Amino acid sequence: MSLYALKPAFQSLLRPLVAGLFRLRCTANLVTSFAAVVSLLLGALLWLHPVAPLFALLPLWCLIRMALNAIDGMLAREFGQRSVLGGFLNELGDVVSDAALLAPFMKLAGASASLVWGAICLSIISELAGIHAAAAGGARRYDGPLGKSDRAFVIGLLGLLVALGWVPMLAWNPIWLGFSGLLLLTTVRRIRAAVNEIPPIRS
Repeated sequence: MSLYALKPAFQSLLRPLVAGLFRLRCTANLVTSFAAVVSLLLGALLWLHPVAPLFALLPLWCLIRMALNAIDGMLAREFGQRSVLGGFLNELGDVVSDAALLAPFMKLAGASASLVWGAICLSIISELAGIHAAAAGGARRYDGPLGKSDRAFVIGLLGLLVALGWVPMLAWNPIWLGFSGLLLLTTVRRIRAAVNEIPPIRS
């Protein structure tokens, strides 16, 4: 299960907005770059000022970011804006944004910096597995349970819980261990699906 399965319905809701952005000459690359830059700025703000009320910005931004991720893809596919540069921006922007938004959690009391760094590294590895599936001749893998949209949802939820003061100090390490475990499962599922899809290479 993954929120990625809801993407078609989400796109249908956004289609009028996407058409309006296209008429305003907004490009997919501009949307992708904007999402990455704002994620970096928000991550920097929370890193420098890791106070609970500011973490309330995370759920709001993660929702907007999920919408922007859908919008840039729709502009690229439906309005002829696909490009090699756009592919790089899309993939790199996502992993950079995730890292920027996850890093401030290691500044919170009770959180292990090592476990948060581990979660960041595993999120990158899971996306590399999805990308390599396409490079090997299969489809780009978006399998869950902790794909792009799922991570954005979890990051936003954790930010909301921090803002409300609902996460006790002792809970952080189990949370990051669980987060990392789901990322490992995501990576394994993507590799397995790609191996099953792509014909074996014969010498």
